[in-house]
Amino acid sequence: MKRKICVITGSRAEYGLLYWLIKGVADDIELELQLIVTGMHLSPEFGLTYQRIEKEFPINKKIEILLSSGSSVGISKAIGLAQISFAEAFDELHPDIVVVLGDRFEIFAAVSSAITMYIPVVHINGGETTEGAIDELYRHSMTKMSSLHFTSTEQYRQRVIQLGEYPETVFNVGLLSLDNIYKLPLIDQNEFEKQTNFLLASKNILLTYHPETNSPLSPENQLSEILTALNKFKHTNILITGANADEGGNIINKILSEYAKNNNDRVKFIQSLGVLRYLSALQYFDIVVGNSSSGIVEVPSFKKATVNIGDRQKGRIRAKSIIDCSCEAIAIQTSIQKAYSFSFQELLTTVKNPFGNSAGISTKIIKILKTYPLNKLLPKKFYDIPHSNV
Repeated sequence: MKRKICVITGSRAEYGLLYWLIKGVADDIELELQLIVTGMHLSPEFGLTYQRIEKEFPINKKIEILLSSGSSVGISKAIGLAQISFAEAFDELHPDIVVVLGDRFEIFAAVSSAITMYIPVVHINGGETTEGAIDELYRHSMTKMSSLHFTSTEQYRQRVIQLGEYPETVFNVGLLSLDNIYKLPLIDQNEFEKQTNFLLASKNILLTYHPETNSPLSPENQLSEILTALNKFKHTNILITGANADEGGNIINKILSEYAKNNNDRVKFIQSLGVLRYLSALQYFDIVVGNSSSGIVEVPSFKKATVNIGDRQKGRIRAKSIIDCSCEAIAIQTSIQKAYSFSFQELLTTVKNPFGNSAGISTKIIKILKTYPLNKLLPKKFYDIPHSNV
């Protein structure tokens, strides 16, 4: 009998990372793919991205949750609604394994429901730290609720073990997004400009800014500092992609969309580029500005500069192409100028991505999903790290 693998996705970025894993499970004759789509995928505000997924894979369940308010109360209610709906979905689908990635609150709800129903969970990208976002807490909580773990570096693997997970259940397989970088046929500049209706100039910046949920600054104040800095670069074209559904995300999108309208000669706002267009964009843009994880883990593979603002990504492993700065206009302006400097551009030619430089990550995961004994996944036991008697 086929092993039923239930993969859950709640955002465009997460689906992009999971694509080759989903495809590999769907194509494997020994596995049965169950795909649940939730969160931002089903929201008109975030582009109804489930429609793109449906063109590639059958969706078993669509689980709608409330995302319109963007407040802490609204997100808490969304978690509760999601947990109820996931319980109903799991009761109908009876998956053997639930596979999740990352640190989103809707995925936390799915994992909470799965363990309550005694369904083993596989967690991808555990052990990472993002001190400027509440996602940090969701990620480590999901690690403790999961039975198998796939990390992107050995350092992250050791951190998962430090959390009390048995070493034989924690696999350092590498970064899933490398499969996209090295397997997708990226589009050329003319096609990119045509699809986005955005003309590249001699200098170009790609901006993605998500709420820094642990910051004392409001989203409005954060954006004020960022836009003040960007206004200093009058001869630079700027493409902005939308924030996610964290608390304050809708405020950020509103401000950035309005900024693009008021500067439409050189600025464009697009809610979602999708994986192919986003990775293609990294070929043609000089600098990625903002606080997206992509600026840390993917952009170095393209030997481009990242100006990483604030503490949202604090704690992640970094390449030399990352310039960290505070969310202050002068600091952001200075960092962008540094990224454009001759010496930094020279440095970029030698940059190596610490997360790897080859594809095949999803293949490693699928092999383990197929062969790991189900009867060893639950119940879990806590692993105590051996200590010296000295």
